[in-house]
Amino acid sequence: MDKYNIIKVPDPVLKQVAKAVTAVDDSIRAQFDKMLYTMYEAPGIGLAANQVAMLNRVIVMDIAQREEEGTKKPIFMANPEIIWRSEEPSVWEEGCLSIPGQYAEVERPLQVRVKYLDYNGKEQEDMFEGLASHCVQHEIDHLDGILFIDHISALKRNMIIKRMKKLQKESEAL
Repeated sequence: MDKYNIIKVPDPVLKQVAKAVTAVDDSIRAQFDKMLYTMYEAPGIGLAANQVAMLNRVIVMDIAQREEEGTKKPIFMANPEIIWRSEEPSVWEEGCLSIPGQYAEVERPLQVRVKYLDYNGKEQEDMFEGLASHCVQHEIDHLDGILFIDHISALKRNMIIKRMKKLQKESEAL
């Protein structure tokens, strides 16, 4: 299977808001499959449509591999929506395939309940906690044009952006 190119900061597509999917059809399932393959190859635990220059509300994630070697439990979501957030906070070091090699501690709700359409277009509602909660919130943020670095101090964010621009210039010079 061929894979998508992952868009990197500072590409403006990462700051755009994705539009809702009208239905989960064969084209969305093909997008799910190709995004999942791209995410595994990167390797990562989550990927949003914006990160592959598509502006529809589609994400894929799989934290099982990170928790248990060789295990795969992919989750496919179209039109994911957080319908409940816990008040208890959680801090996790986050990274992003669109901001490679950069990490920062991000505070988010410990638990979230998400409503979405699954791979077959069936409406689902699931509770996520810990790493899964951070991952799903991170990916939904992408669909709203928000990056994990938008949740950290301006000083840290600007340092990361400068680093990314420098890396981009270096790679273009090669």
